[in-house]
Amino acid sequence: QVQRVEPGGGLAQPGGSLTLSCLASGGEIYAMAWYRQAPGKDQELVAAIGSDGGKYYADFVKGRFTLSRDNAKNTVYLQINNAKPEDTAVYYCQIRNGPADLGSWGPGTQVTVSS
Repeated sequence: QVQRVEPGGGLAQPGGSLTLSCLASGGEIYAMAWYRQAPGKDQELVAAIGSDGGKYYADFVKGRFTLSRDNAKNTVYLQINNAKPEDTAVYYCQIRNGPADLGSWGPGTQVTVSS
């Protein structure tokens, strides 16, 4: 489950960096993912870590975004580097606590990339 999303988004200049964090509860972080949704657009998968530990990055963020988790802190992170204006969106984290868990969603956090 998602306990809360820590502030970490907000405004960044093109080429800048920021980090989003999501505090989880309910035990094991079995799997996790970050999604985003821009105005008028469908929600899209940004990055994910599966139950086997494998990582996935969407082509449009690969090489710029880094997904990680810290089980000791019950926290997942999304590092955004070399931010682009097209990264502007509301970002959501999803946590699965086990194989039977379909996933819970945290509140969205706005990321705006602009000069």
